[in-house]
Amino acid sequence: MGIKTLDTFAEIAKGKPKKYVAVAAADDRPVLEAIQSAKSTGIIEPILVGNLEKIRSIAKDINFELEGIKLISENNPAAACVKSVDLVRSGDAQILMKGLVSSADYLRAILNKDNGLRKSGLLSHTGIFEVAAYHKIIGLTDAAQNISPDLSEKVDIVKNAVDLFHHLGVETPKVACLAAIEAVNPKMQATIDAALLTMMNRRKQISGCIIDGPLAFDNAVSLEATHHKGIESNVAGDADILLAPDIESANILYKSFTYFAGALVAAIILGATVPIVLTSRADSHRSKFLSIALAAAY
Repeated sequence: MGIKTLDTFAEIAKGKPKKYVAVAAADDRPVLEAIQSAKSTGIIEPILVGNLEKIRSIAKDINFELEGIKLISENNPAAACVKSVDLVRSGDAQILMKGLVSSADYLRAILNKDNGLRKSGLLSHTGIFEVAAYHKIIGLTDAAQNISPDLSEKVDIVKNAVDLFHHLGVETPKVACLAAIEAVNPKMQATIDAALLTMMNRRKQISGCIIDGPLAFDNAVSLEATHHKGIESNVAGDADILLAPDIESANILYKSFTYFAGALVAAIILGATVPIVLTSRADSHRSKFLSIALAAAY
């Protein structure tokens, strides 16, 4: 049946060596609250980079004891990102987290060709949801990083998400390639890419998972819908990972899960040398904490 709750991430992380988290521009109350929860749970140790006066003021307000925590002064948010990336590159931190800084400045430091954290593949965003209407957690990719990925980029996006699920103990995650219909239509690129990814998986060009598509959303998550349409698939109705065709559809689905379905979400960026926590300002304190736990579990 797979993992049923996002709380499992913290339990997985507790069984692994404790990770250090470099927080770029850490002078942000919701971020520090999440870091406080993660530290008290015993899964991470923080390194806080930012405006120390503001960090200490926020910490006092939330009763966060800073004694023994490494603090690095940097009032410029963009420069704080560079210093945080340097902490990862030097091995002092194993997770990077965004604080009160624009995503553009944060990603610029990460993607710097000379001093960033890029590996050979593509960086991609994966959110994992706990939805009451579904029988296990479910991943969605890519809702925040890649705008309109082509086939080769979708291969990297799938591999990143599959690697994450492997680290969470799911040996053979089921990947549903989403489209508007289940049949291949030459006028609908999403259906063509889905069919090619499915064949690449069957020919072992993409391994460690089961891929099927194109599948409409209802068939990816509902066995009843699958049976009604007569679809035979090892993935349909039991998907672990949803691969969206583009950022618009993924982002809409992501926010539909959270706002309409009341789902809990944890999300990280994969494909760099370390897991990267990039949460939205609108994300709840709990989602921020779960994202840190997910990164620590990975």
